[in-house]
Amino acid sequence: MGLITFLSLYSFEDSELPDLGIPNMDKLVHFVFYAVASFLGCLFIRERSHGKNGMKPTLVYIGVLMIVYGMVIEVLQYAVTTSRDGNIYDVLANCIGALAGILTILFVFSGERRLNWKY
Repeated sequence: MGLITFLSLYSFEDSELPDLGIPNMDKLVHFVFYAVASFLGCLFIRERSHGKNGMKPTLVYIGVLMIVYGMVIEVLQYAVTTSRDGNIYDVLANCIGALAGILTILFVFSGERRLNWKY
């Protein structure tokens, strides 16, 4: 989360990062960051609780946390930084990414796989 916060609020205005010329690359990056963060967040809670927290409450908790976090970061980009701006499409990419991470957890820990949520 610290990395996402830093990358979201840091100004890359003076850096000489190459422009890849890929349309909507920014939205893809938002999607991937939030998908990975929500996936890892669910695994973190599972490991810390040794699987005692139910999967559904964990998914809801991480989903709400990631969606609210994504909205707050976009508001902070708009209000605090001078070179970044908040964008509703970024919020949408964040939300879809968080949902993708949660759906991946559901897929990985479905009853048809070897992995079980509880130890």
